Amino acid sequence: MPPRPVYLDYHATTPLDPRVWRAMEPYFLTEFGNPASASHAYGWTAAQAVQRARAQVAALIGASPKEIVFTSGATESDNLAIKGMAHLHHGRPAHLITTAIEHHAVLDPCARLEQDGFAVTRLGVDAGGCIRLPELQAALRPETILVSIMAVNNEVGVIQDMEAIGRLVHARGIALHSDATQAAGKIPVDVRRWQVDLLSISGHKMYGPKGVGALYVRDGLPLACQLDGGGHERGLRSGTLNVPGIVGLGEAAALAQAGLEEESARIAALRDRLLQRIVSRLDGVRVNGSLTQRVPHNLHLTFHGVEAEALMMSMPELAVSSGSACSSAARSASHVLLALGLSSGQAQASLRFGLGRFTTEQEVDFAADRIVACARQMRELATP
Repeated sequence: MPPRPVYLDYHATTPLDPRVWRAMEPYFLTEFGNPASASHAYGWTAAQAVQRARAQVAALIGASPKEIVFTSGATESDNLAIKGMAHLHHGRPAHLITTAIEHHAVLDPCARLEQDGFAVTRLGVDAGGCIRLPELQAALRPETILVSIMAVNNEVGVIQDMEAIGRLVHARGIALHSDATQAAGKIPVDVRRWQVDLLSISGHKMYGPKGVGALYVRDGLPLACQLDGGGHERGLRSGTLNVPGIVGLGEAAALAQAGLEEESARIAALRDRLLQRIVSRLDGVRVNGSLTQRVPHNLHLTFHGVEAEALMMSMPELAVSSGSACSSAARSASHVLLALGLSSGQAQASLRFGLGRFTTEQEVDFAADRIVACARQMRELATP
C-alpha cells in the first residue's frame, strides 16, 4: 500500500503546482503591498503583478485583460454572473434558462431568483449528458435574459457544444453564461468562438490556489454589482485583492495554456488504461456520460450490485468520489446521474475518477487492481 492514498479526485480539487507556489511566495512575504495603494512602490509592484495575472487568465480563454474580474472562486463568479444579470431586470418579467445537470453554484442562485419572482427553465439532457439544441431553442422566450450552461460537467465530464449553443442564443440577442470551472485548463476555451458573455473559472481546479477565481465579463455588458465597498474590479466586485492568490491563478493559467495539448493526450491515455483494466476483468460496469464528448480527465462508472459508499470505504488506499465535493455530504442520489436516466440505485452504485497532471501509470494500475478486487469481494459477500 502506498504511504498516502492514490489521489483520483482531481475534479474536487487539484494539488498546487510547485511552479505556482514559487510564483506566489514573494507576494506573501516581501511584495506584500496593496494594489490599490497608488502612492508608493509596494502598491505599484502589487498592481503590476495583478495586471500580469489578468493578462495570463485572459490569454487562457481568448479574452481581453480588461474583461477579467477576479473573485474568490467559481461559486462567487457564478453568483455574480447570474444575479448580476437578473438584478438589472428586477421588477420586470424576466426568464432564465439553465440545465438540470449544473453545479449547485448555478442551480441554487437560480432557485433563489425563482423565490424572488423570476422564471427559470431547467433543460434536460440526453443519455450521454448533452443538452438537445431544439429544446433550448423552444425554451427561449421574449423575456429570456440569460442562458447559463456549464461547458464541462463536474461529475461525468461531458463537454457541451458551446459554439452551437452560443450561435443559437446570440441569434436571439440573449446573454450567455458558462460555468467553465472544469473546462478551463483542460480543453481549449475561447470566449469569442463560443460567443459567451460571462464565463466562470476557479484557481484550485487547475493546479492553482484555493480561494481565488475569475469571471469573464464581455466588454460593454451591463452587470449589477453584488459586493459593494470600494469600487474595485471595474466596480463589479469590491474588496482588497488577494494578490498572492491572483498571482497563483495567473501562473496556473499560463502553465495550463502552455501544456494543454500534451497533458490532455497523456491523461486521456491513462484514463483509457484505467477503464480497460477495470472492464476487462470485471463485468457489470457501466460508463456514465458520453465517452467521445468528454474531458480526458474524467471517468465515471456504475458498478452493478455494489454500493459506492461501501466500495470507497473498502479502498482506503484510493482517494475517489461518489459525486460533487460540494454536495457529497448530502448522501442522496446525484441529480446529474438522475438527469442522465439512471435510477437512484444505479446512481448510488457509481464512482467518479478524476485524473490529473501528477497521476502516474503505476497509480492507475494500482487503482484498477484495487477496484476490481474490492468490487468482486463485495459482490461475493452479497451473494446468498
